[in-house]
Amino acid sequence: MALLDFLKKRENEQAGEMTFIDHLEQLRWHLIRSVIAVVIGAVIVLIYANQIVEDILMAPTRPDFISSKWLCSLGHKINIGDTLCFPAVNASFLENTMTGQFISYFTLGFIGGFIIAFPYIFWEFWKFVKPALSPKELKKTRGIIFWVSFLFFTGVAFGYFILTPFMVNFYFNFKLSSQIVIMPSFSDYLENLVYTTVGIGVLFQMPLLVMVLARIGILTAKFLRKYRRHAFVIIVIAAAIITPSTDPFSLTIVTIPLYLLFEASIIVASRINKSQEKEKAEWS
Repeated sequence: MALLDFLKKRENEQAGEMTFIDHLEQLRWHLIRSVIAVVIGAVIVLIYANQIVEDILMAPTRPDFISSKWLCSLGHKINIGDTLCFPAVNASFLENTMTGQFISYFTLGFIGGFIIAFPYIFWEFWKFVKPALSPKELKKTRGIIFWVSFLFFTGVAFGYFILTPFMVNFYFNFKLSSQIVIMPSFSDYLENLVYTTVGIGVLFQMPLLVMVLARIGILTAKFLRKYRRHAFVIIVIAAAIITPSTDPFSLTIVTIPLYLLFEASIIVASRINKSQEKEKAEWS
């Protein structure tokens, strides 16, 4: 009987006759599988938590961090001296609560599990959305799982290798008084690290978000071009919020990739609009 019920349900799904409850049940299983994937990723991260904290999380606080050395070397090569070199900081962290490190341990596991499982999570989401798309729309969305994952991991890498060293350098060198000793909690550092990695990874989905909005007719390339200057101002403000340092170089290094993503979004929207106009012309 269970097999017959399953086959009947698949027939209804293929015929587009699934009820609202069926859709909710299907969504529930997609969510359950996504959570399981995060849990598996979290377990892997927690097993190696000590090594991850020491070799990955703490790495941006050290003067020999790979991107810190690369930026310093770049500054010397383009004859601007030590402008891009980070001054050494004595980064130490404390926890003034008994549960601080314990909570950070599980936060690390959850965030790490989410990053590891991100492609699978989106794949589950795509499986839920995919039946509602037409064959023509499916053809135009080939490779979407790859591009979503690529943009996410690119954003995470940008936040980790570029923004995080700037964050650490700025906060540990900013002082209102020499009598103030900077010794933040590790949980505070971890929270900021999440914002500058996972947050940027999500922000890097801008072109794909524009693609979806353009397909459903909310955004057009003409609209984006018209308000390009306004978008630039918003991007600069966002960059100033994302990066703790307000010097021109820090703002520039965050603004450039975000603005390039905006320009890429215009190109994506333009191609979609042209395709939609072509389809309308064929139907008329």
